[in-house]
Formats: sequence, structure tokens, C-alpha cells
Amino acid sequence: MTSLSPTEQGQDSPSQLETSERQILPSQGAGAQVPDARDWLAAIIEGSDDAIISKNLNGIIQSWNGGATRLFGYSADEIIGKSVTILIPPDRLDEEPLILAQIQRGKRVEHFETKRRRKNGSLIDISLTISPIRNEKGVIVGASKIARDITERLVAQEQQQLLMGEMRHRVKNLFALANAIVSISAKSAREGDVIADVQARLSSLARAHDLIMSDRMLGPENEQHVALLTLVQTILQPYAMENRISIGGDDFDVGGKAVTNLALLLHELATNAAKYGSLSVGTGRIDVDVRSDGDRLHLIWRETGGPVPSLVAGTGFGSRLERGLASALEALIERDWQSSGLVVSIVMAKAAICA
Repeated sequence: MTSLSPTEQGQDSPSQLETSERQILPSQGAGAQVPDARDWLAAIIEGSDDAIISKNLNGIIQSWNGGATRLFGYSADEIIGKSVTILIPPDRLDEEPLILAQIQRGKRVEHFETKRRRKNGSLIDISLTISPIRNEKGVIVGASKIARDITERLVAQEQQQLLMGEMRHRVKNLFALANAIVSISAKSAREGDVIADVQARLSSLARAHDLIMSDRMLGPENEQHVALLTLVQTILQPYAMENRISIGGDDFDVGGKAVTNLALLLHELATNAAKYGSLSVGTGRIDVDVRSDGDRLHLIWRETGGPVPSLVAGTGFGSRLERGLASALEALIERDWQSSGLVVSIVMAKAAICA
């Protein structure tokens, strides 16, 4: 009788078994033993970036991985056998009995955000996941805790909330300003000029807004602040031709809350100069000088080379708008119609414009 080979009998040949074994365990040599499942689990726990801790039902720490050492600062030798309350700030000690009560009922606690205390006493924001540990009979004998540092996420969320709050505030203010601009323009200009006046004022505010956003991109230390001389230059840029505008003096940071009001005030001065003052003729010029004086800031707007100033020109400025802006900036605005041209003096409280 012809005998069948192992392959013909439906069995793997020795070479096939060896090949299959090498594919499953490529790193193990001949005769090596497959690691116990507990060894695999221990390696995974020890290599985790998260802190993985176990405790018994009395809250005594039973195991402590490398992630826990990195997060809390204690070595395993220092902390195993001690109460887990060593990690809990005094004002949060009531959390531990509640957690243990949940565990004893066999419930899992997921993504519980709290604060814990490091070895050096500093506090850290963490997210906890706590699960019951059962023995071979299914009896709950303790709990495992996985703790993850969420400090960066919370900081990012806080910054996002601040930015969203500021954005809502700015949008609300801009809508209110737009409504005021339309109202003032409609009352102070002929029907054909209303659209042009509104567009010019809104364009000025848009340029000031661009300044705020560009300074924000430079970093947190510049957030919500614009250099005053830069703001003046930006508002007057559309009229800057043939060196007719000079800007100088002491510079000062204007806070985001005051930028819009100050930009609108400067825009009104420039618009009146273009309509009735020095910028309405080819020979006129404007000189802007800023001086710091204690807790006050003094801005002088001087027009020369234009037509003879008149009180009528001043009424086009919009007295209601000016009063509102002066109040918001805690500013005193005075005009002096000199024979050489209009001089406007604006005295502002530094505290009001840097807020």
C-alpha cells in the first residue's frame, strides 16, 4: 500500500508549520516561548503616556506606571501603599468617596475632569476614567484609574471662548456704529451724498479693524493693541500725497476697545479737512503731533494752507457723534479757527484709550 505524505493526509508538513510560526512570531528564535498575556498587558501599561494607577477599595495605591511618574512626579516606590488622597487637593477630597461608591456599584466613571496635585504641590488639570477591578470570582476588589493631562486643551478652550466673546462684542459694537453712521450721514448730507459718506466712514473703520487683527497675529503680547501713530497714518493714508501730511511725536498703544472710537474720530477730522479744510485745496497740509503728559495724551491736529476757516465748516463734523466719541474716550476736544487754518486739540486719558 502506498503511504500518503503528511500533506496528502491533510496535515501541515514540518516546513509549513515552521514557516507559519515564523510569520506569526517573526522576532522569536527557535524554542522561544510566547509571552504570557499578562506580560503583554504590563508592557502596554508601562509604555503608556497616560497615568495608569490601580487602588483597592480603601483607596490604597496598588500599582503605578511610568506615565503616572511623569504626570505626578512620584516614583512607584514612593507612592505604592499610600492613599490615593495624596494626589487630591484638600478642596476636592469629597470626590474620592463618590468615586468609590460608583465603583462598588460596578459602574464606570468616564472622562471625569478635575484637578490633582503633583509631588511639588502644583495642581494639574486632568481627565479621569475609572473602572472597577474584579477578582476571578467576579467580586469587585478595587479600581483602575487612567489620568490624562488636559491643561493644554483647557487653555486652548479658554482662549477660544475669550476670542469668541470679544468677536461678539466687536460685531455688536460695529453694528451699532454702522447704524449711527447711517443716521448721522442721512441727517447731515444731501440724498446723493449719503451713500458716499457711509461708505467712506465704514471703509475707515475697516482699515482700523485690519490693524487690530494684524497686530494680534504678532503674538499675545500685542493682542488688542495698535500703535497710535500707526492708526493715524492708516486713517490719513487715502489723503497722503505730495508730502502734504506729517505725523510725529510720542507713540502710545491704543487698546482694542478704543481703536474703533478713535479711528472714527480721526476719520471725521480727515473728512472735514478734505471737504472744507486744508485738504480741499492743492496747497494745504496737515500736521499731527502727539505728546504724552502724565496720565493724559495730547493730540494736536493742525491744518495750514487751506481756505479761511469758518464756523460753518465745523458743524459738518457731526456734533452728536463727536460728543459720543469724546465721552467714550474720556477726551476733551477743542477747536481753534486760526487765520492759518483749523487747530484741533484732543486731550485723552491714557487709561481710557489703552483699556
